[in-house]
Amino acid sequence: MIYSSVKELDNLVEAMPDELKDSYNRIKRMAAVLTTEAEPQVGQTPKEVIWTKNKTKLYRYQTAVKKTNKVPILMIYALINKPYILDLTPGNSLIEHLTNQGHDVYLLDWGTPGYEDRHMKLDDYIMDYMPRAVKKVLQTSNAKEITLFGYCMGGTMTSIFAALNPHLPIRNLVFMTSPVDFSDTGLYGNFLDKRHFNLNKLVDTLGNVPYDLIDTGNKLLNPIANIYGPYVSLADRADNEEFVENWKLMQKWLNDGIPFPGEAYRQWIGEFYQDNKLINDELFIRGHKVELSKITANLLNIAGSRDNIASPQQVEPLNDKVSSINKTFHLLETGHVSVVVGRKAINETYPLIDTWLTKNSN
Repeated sequence: MIYSSVKELDNLVEAMPDELKDSYNRIKRMAAVLTTEAEPQVGQTPKEVIWTKNKTKLYRYQTAVKKTNKVPILMIYALINKPYILDLTPGNSLIEHLTNQGHDVYLLDWGTPGYEDRHMKLDDYIMDYMPRAVKKVLQTSNAKEITLFGYCMGGTMTSIFAALNPHLPIRNLVFMTSPVDFSDTGLYGNFLDKRHFNLNKLVDTLGNVPYDLIDTGNKLLNPIANIYGPYVSLADRADNEEFVENWKLMQKWLNDGIPFPGEAYRQWIGEFYQDNKLINDELFIRGHKVELSKITANLLNIAGSRDNIASPQQVEPLNDKVSSINKTFHLLETGHVSVVVGRKAINETYPLIDTWLTKNSN
């Protein structure tokens, strides 16, 4: 049946039983969210660019709160997705929380690689970019020591950097869902088994690896929940404004991925997922052997019990490898993303990191 006017349709809806009317209104709101409503604003904590190299930018975050913690924090993110998950929205932002607690926070944003960056290796980021960023943070903050914070793959890269640079004044290391042991990677191990997955042909053909390809692999870990689940949840809870706004924020970030530089991807899959070189002291970065035992900084290592991207058994072994006297492994009842955004993160992750850093930075 086709209704001649919106008013006629509205009159029909008003005559519906309440349960049917509620269902109609949820579907109507869901349609608006998916088709006409503007994308939410993200990454709103004030910041300034203090250094650049190629596509990479180093940010320093501003705050009206006096900086009371003398050891600055440099955050290192992964080479895929965008790092504003650490500063998603006011009230749901780890960076905002830390700056409001008096920490001097910096973020290394790798930027979006172009085809011309397909030959970039992990060596380049770890040996050329990270040392300069650390130097700039120390100069800008006028500090004698630094805290390095790594999330996901960014933490894995940071552990390599710290192991290769024991002479640098790294006082604290904070890792959040950062894998170091790839002996058991769950379904990833099946997907990426070198007997079936032709890594070299993929990279040689594509150059940079498209985000959609990696995102599809992540979703296939739990396809029904990851592909259809978000939309079922939206249809069921579209009358909850807080839920809708958080849903829009998460979907924006999840669909805002970036390509993975080809040669770095070849290393990441081949030397980590397929050969598990890091934990076994077999990894070489630009000719230098990586030995995690050379890490002596204070260590806070966080894993999520429901994380199927970097499971606890991939994260926890770092504590047994490092030589740090002050080292803590903390398991939170979260997933890979909910460890940093959402109520659980706000109530548990943020205070945990702030308290530990404050204790170990003064």
